[in-house]
Order: sequence, then structure tokens, then C-alpha cells
Amino acid sequence: MTDSYAAGETTTPLLEETIGASFDRTVARFGDREALVDCGRSGARGDQQSRRWTYAEMSRDVDALAVGLRKAGIGKGDRVGIWAPNCAEWTLTQVATAKIGAILVNINPAYRTHELAYALTQSGIRLLVSAPAFKTSDYRSMVADVRGDCPDLEQTVFIGDPEWAALLETGAGERLADHVSYELSPEDPINIQYTSGTTGYPKGATLSHRNILNNGYFTTETIGFTENDRLAIPVPFYHCFGMVMGNLGCITHGATIVIPGPAFDPAATLAAVQDERCTAVYGVPTMFIAMQNHPDFGTFDLSTLRTGIMAGSPCPVEVMKRCVNEMHMSEVSIAYGMTETSPVSTQTRMDDDLEHRTATVGRVHPHVEVRVVDPTSGAVLPRGEAGEFQTRGYSVMLGYWADEEKTRAAIDEDGWMHTGDLAVMN
Repeated sequence: MTDSYAAGETTTPLLEETIGASFDRTVARFGDREALVDCGRSGARGDQQSRRWTYAEMSRDVDALAVGLRKAGIGKGDRVGIWAPNCAEWTLTQVATAKIGAILVNINPAYRTHELAYALTQSGIRLLVSAPAFKTSDYRSMVADVRGDCPDLEQTVFIGDPEWAALLETGAGERLADHVSYELSPEDPINIQYTSGTTGYPKGATLSHRNILNNGYFTTETIGFTENDRLAIPVPFYHCFGMVMGNLGCITHGATIVIPGPAFDPAATLAAVQDERCTAVYGVPTMFIAMQNHPDFGTFDLSTLRTGIMAGSPCPVEVMKRCVNEMHMSEVSIAYGMTETSPVSTQTRMDDDLEHRTATVGRVHPHVEVRVVDPTSGAVLPRGEAGEFQTRGYSVMLGYWADEEKTRAAIDEDGWMHTGDLAVMN
């Protein structure tokens, strides 16, 4: 019987460049095309003006923010935290930090003060970009509460405040190249994402340009993305699903990022798909269930949809049928991964049948190896037997931030990421 091992195709080359270089290449090709749409904060239809950027306009604001950060003393390897729900400023900060080589630290919008303090101190954040508030959380007071316990934190900039405008204005019209004299490499760490363990403190998965740029590219390449696609992203940016599979997937193809709102709302997402003529939408199965069960579901025009990605948990058959038949997502894909692998390791293809989209998590990704092993002996199992899913390749994280012991426990000497997940390879 064949071993439970598979390797992805390597005919399409990896992107051996930084996020900033990839973004600039897209701007040069598609400067006049729409890059970013923030539909605002309302769940109702049409009562909030959307904010819009072409790729050229987004490049202008990204560079202004990047220069502003440099003038604030932020450079290569410095940590910049972002604590905010989905908004255009999140995406601008993501690209701007990458262009100057700063490491963006994603902070979960639901964090309480003790969790915020841990993320700020464990990663050594020097500058924090924050929303003023979100839902019932007053971020201003929460930051004030913990600031005395965070010796590395020098500055907090609240989105929408004069300090945010000043950050952009100080860099407006200046050449970023005049402020960045150091070299950036695709292998450089560029992002820290905290993964919640069942016990103890969360671990900071440290990801490089190469990790997340390529994973965003191949995830959307697998669903046939081009510059003509428009992706609704109701999944959170603080997680790989939003910032990698969403933002970087769009940026590498010149597609349009559509932000339905700060957090998932089924009506706002359906309205964004309709009003922005989206061709794709992302979500976990419960999000698709909420959209399909919304009382006004049948009144929205979703005819422009063709694809999307569902991940996070298995998709019930009936939900998938409704995605295909009622949401027009005939090419919807299922993906599996984890933060430590940038995140996607396996994904269904556009022409996979209903059974494979609901009973499996697809096939191995390009430039990635996967195997199923006996958790005790480490031996690769025959196909059809359950064991631990392991993966290796460009997508495996650099390690856990400032935690060599946990890194060695997760990634073995041969580069295999031990996921701890059970799998069967058919």
C-alpha cells in the first residue's frame, strides 16, 4: 500500500520577493484598478459611504504611512502592533510595515487587558496602531491601563485621531527610498500572530515575507484569481484567513479587497457582495450558514459570485449545496491549515465534486509536502490509516517568537511541522 505522503506541484515558481516589491509590481501593472474598498460600519444597505482606493492611490497612502513610521523611528525588525477590527487602515498598515521591514504584530480585537499586556511585552512592541474602541471594549482606557507595564511601548496611534493623520501627513509626497537605506530579504520576519493554546500563554508564530506572500498567492491562484476578481473579506484581518489568504491573495493578483465591515455581519456581507459586484467571498461554515439563513437572503443579487474559500471546520453538505446553487459559488474551495504554516497546506480544487469538498480538505498545496505519521513511532503510515498530519516547505513558520524550546517541539530537525492534528490520506 502507498505511504501517506504527497508533494505539491512545483511548476509555478515561488515568489522570491518581499511583500513591498510584490505590491509595487502590482501597482505598476494595475495602478488604475480598484485595490481597496471599505464599505463602512453599517449593516444596513446604502446608508454609509464607502471609502475607495485604486492601486495607485493605495500606494500613495502606503508610502506616506511607511515614511511616517520611519520618521517616528521605526525600522527593520522593530515591532509594530495593530489592535483593530477590519478596516482600510489595517491593510495600509500591513503593507507599510512590510515595506520598511518592521514586524507587524496582530492583536486579537477581543483581547482583554491582561492579554493585551502580554502581547505588547512578549513581542516588544514599540509602536501600537489601535482603533479607539470596538464593540464593548474601550481601547483607549485599556491601553492606558497597561502602558506602565509595557516598557518597550513608546507610542500609541489611534486610528482617526490627529496623530494618525499626522503620521500620514509627515510622509506625504516623500520617496520611501530616501528613508530606507537597509536591505530587505524575503526571508526576513515580517509578522507575528499569537496562536491560542489550550494551556498557558499564546505563542507568537513568526512569519516571513516568503511565508505569507506565497501562501496568499497560491491560495488564490488555486481558485483562479486574476485582476478582475473582487473579494469580500468578512473574516478577521488579525488572523491569516483575512490578512494572508485575503489581503495578500488580492495584492499578488491585482484583485480588489472589499471590507464589508469591522466584524462579520451577515446582512453587511451580503450587501457588500451585491453592491460591490464581488466574485468571491470568504468565511467559516457558520458565516455561510448565517448568510443563507438571513431573512432577507433571497433579496440580494449574488449572481456575480463564482468562488470563495471556506475553512475552519468541515462544511455540511447542505450548506455547500446552497453555496453552489443559491450563492452561485460553483468554484468554492475548502482549505485546511494553521497559523504556523502561513496558513494553508491543503485545498480543494475548483472542479472537485461535492463529496470531496465536504468530506475532505483537498490536496497538497504547491511547493508543500504533507504526510501522516504514527504519533508514537514517527513512522509514515499507509494510506487510509489515521495519524498526525505533518507538513514541510516554504510555508512553515520561522519559529515561535523568543521561544526556542517551543519551536523545537513543533518543528523537527528535518523541517516537518508537527501540527498535532489527526488526518487520513485516501
